[in-house]
Amino acid sequence: MAQSKQVVDEVTMKRALTRISYEIIEQNKGLNDLVLVGIKTRGIYLAHRIAKRLEQLEGLQVPVGELDIQFYRDDVHKIDHDHQPDVEGAQLPVNITGKHVILVDDVIFTGRTIRAALDALMDEGRPRKISLAVLVDRGHRELPIRPDFVGKNIPTSLDEQIQVQVSELDGKDGISIERMEG
Repeated sequence: MAQSKQVVDEVTMKRALTRISYEIIEQNKGLNDLVLVGIKTRGIYLAHRIAKRLEQLEGLQVPVGELDIQFYRDDVHKIDHDHQPDVEGAQLPVNITGKHVILVDDVIFTGRTIRAALDALMDEGRPRKISLAVLVDRGHRELPIRPDFVGKNIPTSLDEQIQVQVSELDGKDGISIERMEG
């Protein structure tokens, strides 16, 4: 059984994504070589939202790609060849070689998802630069990975989980902390 407590509502989440968008504009001289790549699943929706906000603010369309990192994870030790899940890999609208790629994910925790995403991305090309944008940084890193753009820092204990909800998938926007009882 888990107890859930909403810590970020729809308005605060929208503000966090707007702040990330402004920071991306400030740290990049022009958006011409920029590509946003969302990590499946919720990172994809967040990447599209950031791209839409960048277009509203700067009048430029930033390409958005998708990354499925399932086979790059270090916690998948053996592959069951009879029951392989459907994996799309990367769906990129442009060649990323020489571009500034901003990986977008909902939550950063240990850093292992991002390490896997970097491996998957490098199989697709050689970007000039890779940055990381996350909606929530919850701490507890196991790898030396730090996001460049953070919507919200939400410190958690190890018996808590962060649940990000996006309207496109969950019917509403919000961020909750779930404490596992046991």
